[in-house]
Amino acid sequence: MGKVTGFKEFKRKDETYKSVKERITHYNEFTVPLNNIELTKQSSRCMDCGIPFCHSACPLGNLIPDFNHMVHKDEWKKASWILHTTNNFPEFTGRLCPAPCEQACVLGIIDDSISIENIEKNIVERAFKEGWIKPQLPSKRTGKTVAIVGSGPAGLATAQQLNRAGHTVTIFERDDKIGGLLRYGIPNFKLEKNIIDRRVTILEEEGIIFRTNTHVGVNYSIKKLTDFDAIVLCGGATQRRNLPIKGINSKGVVQAMTFLKQQNKRDAGINFNEEDILATNKNAIVIGGGDTGSDCVGTSNRQKATSVTNFEIMPKPPIYRNEETTPWPFWPLKLKTTTSHEEGCDRNWLISTKEFIADTSGNLIALKTAQVEWISNDGQKPTLKEIPNTEKIWPCELVLLALGFEGPESTLSKQLGIKTDFKNNYIAHNYQTNIPHIFTAGDMHRGQSLIVWAISEGREAAREVDKYLMGYSNLPTKGEGDLPPL
Repeated sequence: MGKVTGFKEFKRKDETYKSVKERITHYNEFTVPLNNIELTKQSSRCMDCGIPFCHSACPLGNLIPDFNHMVHKDEWKKASWILHTTNNFPEFTGRLCPAPCEQACVLGIIDDSISIENIEKNIVERAFKEGWIKPQLPSKRTGKTVAIVGSGPAGLATAQQLNRAGHTVTIFERDDKIGGLLRYGIPNFKLEKNIIDRRVTILEEEGIIFRTNTHVGVNYSIKKLTDFDAIVLCGGATQRRNLPIKGINSKGVVQAMTFLKQQNKRDAGINFNEEDILATNKNAIVIGGGDTGSDCVGTSNRQKATSVTNFEIMPKPPIYRNEETTPWPFWPLKLKTTTSHEEGCDRNWLISTKEFIADTSGNLIALKTAQVEWISNDGQKPTLKEIPNTEKIWPCELVLLALGFEGPESTLSKQLGIKTDFKNNYIAHNYQTNIPHIFTAGDMHRGQSLIVWAISEGREAAREVDKYLMGYSNLPTKGEGDLPPL
């Protein structure tokens, strides 16, 4: 690497944030970037480690030491090229990826790992600012047509790769805007939507066709898909989990994605027909301790909730990696405190919701919980046990269910005859379903997962589709480049 002793000389330094008092007054991103001098120091911490475990931990196979080296040398344009050879949308992953690469960083064994994700985001932002990211049009068209259902990161990555191979690609999106959960599931304070729009503009200039407000199998006939030579199903795992307990239909018990989508539409100035769901002046309780729950916490604080409480049924994770259960370089189970949690939230673990309590008009006024424990069963799956005499009533007027997803909706699989597994995920071999010309990628294929996996699956699926259509493919496999040098 450029500075072999850099990891000894410089400590990890992350971007900072605007104050809580300021940032909860708006829905915009609130990070304060490092300057180029500091970013160069951070990239210089990348060790000459011999075997870059960061590379193998990344589902995309990003060439992390290589782009770090280019930033160290102040060769930002080359860094952008290296980054884009394996990752179609680093502006998304640089903001939203949990960075498994950093948990596998060799330096992390003895010190704070390299700030890979932040360097990645700064590379792509510099590239957009300098005008280095330009449409990559294919040299010729193959005459083959591909329909892609779903415009989330998996669908967009599949589309860009297949378009580069020369196929004519049409993306069908049931919502009014492109982006899937990036658009309406992720709050603006984590991903401003102009970040999506500028990339979509590039994709349109490359020749990809977008059709919004088109719900395949609902207002767009399945039969029309037969006009395409291949189909790639890239919908999300959008079947939401529920709580089958008393009072679940009380007014004020709301699915997290309904709540988040409304706020994203407000931010974009888009009207919606449903009644407003707001945490303003309410005691809000978020059930679910994952990223979606955190997004609900941050949104509730910005809507000026009276209080925000978060329930998690699992035990509180440790602050540091447990070397016995998740040794390096595996992904560690440890406590994650997000910027939304820091803005104000009463977090509670090992809490089970037993009942939603409503008034005579059906309006939510409280919920009943109990403390629980997980009982080990000699190597079998642990079971949940309620602790006697721990019931508690929590006053609240809004409960947000951030319980994750059960799998993809079944509309397409039933109409197309696609085989699914017990989780309703679409079964595929090398991304090809039981119907030869129909492929699948992303959450619809693997279940609810990370954005970086969605992009990875989209790229891999595109290669398999290309091989199906042409008998061969020059599209890259994981970790290979596919753009000409700058």
